[in-house]
Amino acid sequence: MTGQFDEIYQRSLDDPQGFWSEAASAIDWSKPCDQVLDDSKSPFNKWFPGAECNTCYNAVDRHVEAGRGDQTAIIYDSPITDKQRKISYRELQNKVARCAGALRQLGVNKGDRVIIYMPMVPQTAVAMLACARLGAIHSVVFGGFAPNELATRITDAKPKAIVAASCGIEPGRIIDYMPIVDEALSLSPHDVPNVIVLQRKESRAELKSGRDHDWKDALDSAEPAECVPVKATDPLYILYTSGTTGQPKGVVRDNGGHMVALKWSMKNIYNTEPGEVYWAASDVGWVVGHSYIVYAPLLHGCTTVLFEGKPVGKHRTLGSSGALLPSTRYLRCSPRRPHSGQSSAKTRMENC
Repeated sequence: MTGQFDEIYQRSLDDPQGFWSEAASAIDWSKPCDQVLDDSKSPFNKWFPGAECNTCYNAVDRHVEAGRGDQTAIIYDSPITDKQRKISYRELQNKVARCAGALRQLGVNKGDRVIIYMPMVPQTAVAMLACARLGAIHSVVFGGFAPNELATRITDAKPKAIVAASCGIEPGRIIDYMPIVDEALSLSPHDVPNVIVLQRKESRAELKSGRDHDWKDALDSAEPAECVPVKATDPLYILYTSGTTGQPKGVVRDNGGHMVALKWSMKNIYNTEPGEVYWAASDVGWVVGHSYIVYAPLLHGCTTVLFEGKPVGKHRTLGSSGALLPSTRYLRCSPRRPHSGQSSAKTRMENC
């Protein structure tokens, strides 16, 4: 006896062209594809070759154009700084366009790489979407990674710019990011001419003249940038493996196939509707955070929760304010490596 899932899965195997063509109709394309799947050089397949699109437009602008600009796009909940904030799709569009404009003023264009070294704050999602808006390729490095780890990624990605925060905040301590950035740049043979720095009041960084640019000043003085069409097969981002088994390896996601799969998953895997609140309890430094904190919920027109904090210690933990969980459609948890003597199931529960 087969269920609906088995039927859908089997169809995707029997008719991948037709199946994913239907899924792709939920995305706005500036140019249609020549074919759905080019598997002539399998396993190096190409999804939607010939098509052009923009991931930022699909995640932000089209919702504003559809009359949903006042809907909340991001709920920022930071018990570690005792802050909460809601950002509408219209406000997000404005911030992303100005951030893209600031990057463009610094010479970042389609195909260039930008490293993002930031904590779980809304500006991190803004920077990611701004890169996508320009057709630039972002590479998010988990905030707080050591200088040599950051340097390795700078050397490989060869970014035109870095977007960083002055600090990250952990339970009981503040981690200053800019000394790490400075050391990483001294270790890497690749020269990065521009760094945009988000100054946080918990610890402000001393900016280096000629290289560093204050986030607020850069965005305030920038002309908003439009969405740049890119090929569906062009890269959206690079995310590096941990490097625990050798040199970190950069995993590349394209624009078209990535959008189609994530948009499809929100309804068909998580049964989430546009306008509902979706919460992925992960970090944007990991692939789950890329997919299900930033891109998938926004592509689907949901409200995504961006949580800064840890479910341990004295600080308020997930949903303990009572303000978010009752209206949240889905809570996805990202399991972490269990401690010695601790089951993975217990770890998943603790991280939920």
